[in-house]
Amino acid sequence: MKQFFGMSQGGNLTEAVNGLKKPQFIMLFSNNSQFEDHVKALEKLYPNIPSIGCIGMSYDTRVVENGVGVIAFYDGVSATANVLEQVSVMPVKYIRRMEEDIKKINGSQQDTVCIDFCTGNDACALTTIDTALKQKGISLVGGTGDGGKVSANGKIYEDAVAYGLVKNHGGRVKTYKENIYHQLGNYRFIASNTDRAKYVIGALNGRPAKQVYQSILHVTDEQILTQTFQNPFGKINGDDTCIISIKEVDGNALACFRQVNDSDVLILLELGDYQAITRETIRTICRDFPRRSAVFSVNCLFRYKLFSERNYMQTYLQEMSSLGSHAGLVGYGEHYNNRFVNQSMTCVVFE
Repeated sequence: MKQFFGMSQGGNLTEAVNGLKKPQFIMLFSNNSQFEDHVKALEKLYPNIPSIGCIGMSYDTRVVENGVGVIAFYDGVSATANVLEQVSVMPVKYIRRMEEDIKKINGSQQDTVCIDFCTGNDACALTTIDTALKQKGISLVGGTGDGGKVSANGKIYEDAVAYGLVKNHGGRVKTYKENIYHQLGNYRFIASNTDRAKYVIGALNGRPAKQVYQSILHVTDEQILTQTFQNPFGKINGDDTCIISIKEVDGNALACFRQVNDSDVLILLELGDYQAITRETIRTICRDFPRRSAVFSVNCLFRYKLFSERNYMQTYLQEMSSLGSHAGLVGYGEHYNNRFVNQSMTCVVFE
């Protein structure tokens, strides 16, 4: 299979798809004001081609911040696209759609991946999707878009998760997750007074969450929102750590980008040597896949901001391009199989 990336910093869709012929699966990344127009125009240009889309920035070796980007797979894939609706209430009501789509493309663990874009309530959406994917062992990579809207096959949806199932006829697929943080000290916190709906942590070890964070890191209220780039929370999940970013200060509580429940055990994380970690990720992928057709990734908005502030974003994209055709989305939360994570990079590699 092959991967196409086209872009227009000015939001010109015709310019972005210039040279795209016979796509078999399309992903659209647009801006808030042009998203609906771009979705309709894309469907007219490529009718009946499975497609999903969201509002967000995209990249290959350059970042498209407020225009339009298009990523497409062709020459050796089969794909299907669809949505699960009512993700805030009952996405399982629509799971039969995914089960039928898996059958339609004869998806398998070895050569099939699910790529999804969600409007919110990600953890619930991923748990639902996993009930269908795990029957065949199919992996998933995806993320949260902006503006509460996604698209599938030329239609706009709110409160939904759009997904594509992509089968690689040229070889294997495998998903990866990159974490550039490690544990800070031996801090362990028991969360309480949480608000699951608003992703709020009220207290840590019985003390107001904001005060605990400030007392360890010596930051003001205003500094907390940038300090989370270097010191997010972490939730241990088996041998993995899920990163939990702070969204805002809520009185003496902290609102996050990921749900925290009462009695969850949290740790504090600190930024590691992200340049060395990136190089190790690239080495791992090259070891696993000596021949690569494409890499599609989702990078967290906070990683984008961190890398940009440190003048590393352009270098990062250049280094990732050493893998071959690399393109992706800047997301508001990352999906990795059945997990919703923050401040991470997730990707799928096609042989």
